[in-house]
Amino acid sequence: MTDTQSQSPATSSETHNIKDWTDLGKEMWSYLTGKSAVIDYSFIDMTVEVPRDVGPDAPRATWKLNGTLRVTTSEGSATETLAP
Repeated sequence: MTDTQSQSPATSSETHNIKDWTDLGKEMWSYLTGKSAVIDYSFIDMTVEVPRDVGPDAPRATWKLNGTLRVTTSEGSATETLAP
């Protein structure tokens, strides 16, 4: 395995044009798809301020999380429905 193959997408020698949260989400989804990735996060009364844009003065939305968030990737059709 070469050094480039063993690096994460953020540290790869390839150029990544991540300008906002949407770009970051697409990059992570692309990286995880095909790896049968499943990530579970459990939260109890957690509040997160999510910036709409990049930068310290970007407007923020407040998200309140209480429960489990599961992120699962697959190589199926983009029109697949997710099970509840």
